[in-house]
Amino acid sequence: MENFFGHLKEELFHRVRFLSTEALATALRGYIHWYNTERISTKLGLSPVQYRAHALAA
Repeated sequence: MENFFGHLKEELFHRVRFLSTEALATALRGYIHWYNTERISTKLGLSPVQYRAHALAA
C-alpha cells in the first residue's frame, strides 16, 4: 500500500490543485483505473490486471 500511495502522490497530486472534491474523486477514479489496467509494473512486466489474469490461467 505504501508503494501505491507513493506513486499516487507522485503521479497524480504533484503540483496539482483540485478545485472541488468532485474533481478530486474523478481524478482518483481515473488514476486507479489506469494504474490497474494500463500502467506496466517494472517488477512484474505487466499491469496488475494482466498479471492477475496470467496467474489465474496458470
